[in-house]
Amino acid sequence: MLNHEVSLNNREKLIGRLPGRWWHAVEGGRRIQCDLCPRFCLLKDGDRGFCFVRQNQGGRMILTTYGLSTGFCVDPIEKKPLNHFLPGTSVLSFGTAGCNLGCQFCQNWSISKSREVEDLSEKASPETIAEMADNLKCHSVAFTYNDPVIWTEYAIDTARACQDRGIKTVAVTAGYITGEARSELLSVMDAANVDLKGFTEGFYRRLTLSHLEPVLETLQWIRHKTNVWLEITNLMIPGENDSPEEVEQMCRWIASNLGTDVPVHFTAFHPAYRLPDKPCTPQATLARAREQALAAGLKYVYSGNVPNRKGQSTYCPGCGECVIERKGYSIGAYRLNRNRCSTCHTVIPGVFGERKGSWGNRRMPVSMPAEWSVLGSSHESTEEES
Repeated sequence: MLNHEVSLNNREKLIGRLPGRWWHAVEGGRRIQCDLCPRFCLLKDGDRGFCFVRQNQGGRMILTTYGLSTGFCVDPIEKKPLNHFLPGTSVLSFGTAGCNLGCQFCQNWSISKSREVEDLSEKASPETIAEMADNLKCHSVAFTYNDPVIWTEYAIDTARACQDRGIKTVAVTAGYITGEARSELLSVMDAANVDLKGFTEGFYRRLTLSHLEPVLETLQWIRHKTNVWLEITNLMIPGENDSPEEVEQMCRWIASNLGTDVPVHFTAFHPAYRLPDKPCTPQATLARAREQALAAGLKYVYSGNVPNRKGQSTYCPGCGECVIERKGYSIGAYRLNRNRCSTCHTVIPGVFGERKGSWGNRRMPVSMPAEWSVLGSSHESTEEES
């Protein structure tokens, strides 16, 4: 059953148990194989996949978190992080539970590792989410906090509902997905930030319980086969993926395979989940990585999760002018005329409006009721993306 063939009324009835896609029966029907991500989990009746949210129920795949969210928040788009996509605007962010990676350093582990989906979630149909974003005057909706790959059907339906209202969509993902599912998920996205967690197979196997090559394939596919605006995040973990050699290899691969215009965000690690004794990333490490990336030819390189105006601002590669000044997630001086530097008229790649947005650093949790009530007062954003 294709998710877009399920009527609105039926989808409302199937909250929490939508028939899933991307699977096939094996062993004479005794098991099913999930074909959504490169894990290819084999499931007996009643078994759940590594992600926990996809389950074999009576010989068919069921997505157990369809229409269930662990929370909603209006964020600055720069928090995703996206620096070249509608700067300064607000984005309605939400996620579900579970994850198809096993990152030992997960910054959102209470959500991605949750096994209490029903208790943590509130019901939210795709149409309701789009209506909420419209009422809140959000320019976009982000599928984030945990990876939308594992709830692709829900993300696709929500993205289509948003598109019907002229609202743009953003995937914040680790990019660990098979080719067939990838093409359908990304076909309804306007922007994506892909978390390139390291640049060695050993790091991926040991600290994420996954593999590097499928992520590189996703990055190349997005860049060369779609019109999705792409940015990359690399969380730098001391002693694990922050060596100058690894950073050099990663930057040169990006320049050669994706081009020098793709923005790259080096972000600081903070002790979390199963790496509580790891130190925070020194600012010097982020500064060094940024300089290496610029030396490798990358034009738009950023430092994140630490206060650093120079490392957070956007500079014109033509004349060196600061075209978008950032103070945290707030936009200061803005020297773009649509997508061109106001000084030398060099084109700055990205998706830009006629003017900057004014959302600033605010983080505003919101509830699902029809009156769009706000949970408490808005406050400065400090949380990190996964």
